[in-house]
Amino acid sequence: MNKIPVTVITGFLGAGKTTLVKHLLGHAKGKRIALIINEFGELGVDREVIAAGGHDNCREEDMIELSNGCICCTVAEDFIPTMETLLERDDKPDHIVIETSGLALPQPLIRAFNWPEIKSQVTVDGVVTVVDAAALSEGRFAADEQAVAKQRAADQMLDHATPLGELFKDQLVAADLVVVNKTDLVGEDALGDVEARLGAEIRPGTGVIRARNGHVDIGALLGMGIGSEDHLEGRDSAHELEHGGEGHEHDDFDSFAVTLPGVASRDELLAVIEETIRTHDVLRLKGWAALPGSEARLAIQAVGPRVNAWFDRPWKPGEARETALVVIGESPLDHDAIRQSLERASRVPA
Repeated sequence: MNKIPVTVITGFLGAGKTTLVKHLLGHAKGKRIALIINEFGELGVDREVIAAGGHDNCREEDMIELSNGCICCTVAEDFIPTMETLLERDDKPDHIVIETSGLALPQPLIRAFNWPEIKSQVTVDGVVTVVDAAALSEGRFAADEQAVAKQRAADQMLDHATPLGELFKDQLVAADLVVVNKTDLVGEDALGDVEARLGAEIRPGTGVIRARNGHVDIGALLGMGIGSEDHLEGRDSAHELEHGGEGHEHDDFDSFAVTLPGVASRDELLAVIEETIRTHDVLRLKGWAALPGSEARLAIQAVGPRVNAWFDRPWKPGEARETALVVIGESPLDHDAIRQSLERASRVPA
């Protein structure tokens, strides 16, 4: 009941996602919205276009742009830290809206809401997929498929070469609501054919509504209350189905804390952390360390094998000077083996 609802909006470049978001912000009925925009490069959504609307319920500091690549390929590096920072604010939003890149596979993003760092605070209210009725009626997935191809080429972080047809189906099968946009550009018979094709691809129970210029009743977009991260059945992408449902390996996560009484040195600690992560397939590790002779604590953030460390603040008077690390990975993690591995960095008593 106390979780912040999140609406995920997906769809190809040009389908009308940004127009839909602008309409949503203008009719949010007093809800304070935080907006995460995942577009990049020359073809990406310009954050200033949305900010120029001057929406009181979504301040400029509540608009966050993830521009390092497709959000489904940078979940651990970009999305999870962004959500953590957003949730650490004193003035938390009433609702979070995520506009994904048109190339995004929605499934990894939905599963990310089961990460221990954010699961207790947020829930996926619903996944909305926006489709271009005019393009579909003409046998295309997007109004400008060449622009989509250029967007794909511009994303150096993209780790899935999903054909547009498969990607389109992946976005549909992940949806809780499909918005058929640009219906004013299509005749009634052609629109009926488009909706019949969509009906053959979506999961049973998925809603389908029509829209012009992204104008949708906000009651249909916000407050679905689905909790999509807890209902992953049937949302598998084509890639996952081809590999025996391997995407489900990310459904459950495990985390635990390790406290070390002391460490020999910064270099030795970071080397041990990196080796432990590689050996035990740890997804993330974070925390802080007490170094010999240092009056400041060493903050540590690791995503995969990349370990970053910096002195974030002096130790407080009376504060326990210890090394405390949180380990996060796919369930089940071998707690004992990982703990023993990290303990190799502890200072050996004289």
